[in-house]
Amino acid sequence: MNVSYVAIGSNQGDRAGIMQDAIRFLMKDNQIQIEKTSSIYETDPVGYTDQAKFLNMVIKVNTSYAALELLKVLQQTEHFFGRERGVRWGPRTLDLDILLYNQENIEVEELIIPHPRMWERAFVLVPLLEIADRRDIPKDIDKEALLELQDREGVQVWKLKNGEEESVHFES
Repeated sequence: MNVSYVAIGSNQGDRAGIMQDAIRFLMKDNQIQIEKTSSIYETDPVGYTDQAKFLNMVIKVNTSYAALELLKVLQQTEHFFGRERGVRWGPRTLDLDILLYNQENIEVEELIIPHPRMWERAFVLVPLLEIADRRDIPKDIDKEALLELQDREGVQVWKLKNGEEESVHFES
C-alpha cells in the first residue's frame, strides 16, 4: 500500500457538505482507504483574492493506486462534484491535491510531489501537520516552518475533527 496525503478545499455551494460527500465518494473506491482526516479550517483565498473564503482540510489515505492513477481518480472526483477549471486559483466547488505520496519525489508534466506550493501555504501545512505521521513528512517540514509563513493568520479552525478538544489554531 502507498501512503498519500491529499488536500481538500471548497469555496462554492455547501462547502462542508461537498467536502464530506467527496470523502464518502472516495471511500467507495476499493483501492483507497482513508486513514485520518484533519479538522476543517476556514481560510482566506490566496492568489486570486476576489472570492469567498475556503474550507480546507487534509486526509491521509492508503492506496494501491500509483501516483498518476490517484491523480486521475481525484480529478474525476472533482469533475463529478462540478469543478470547472477557469480562473487560476479561482473559485471551485472542490479542489483535491496530492501533497505527499510515500517519500517520493515526482516531477512529471501532470504532477509534482511533494506539492510545490505547500511549503508556503498555512492552509495546507496546518491541517497536514495536525494528522501527519512524522515518518511521512519530509524532514525539512516541521511546525517551526509555520512560523515563517506569511498567510497563517488567514487560517482558522472551522470544525474540529471528532474527538479532539484542541487543534492548531491561528486567528486573524
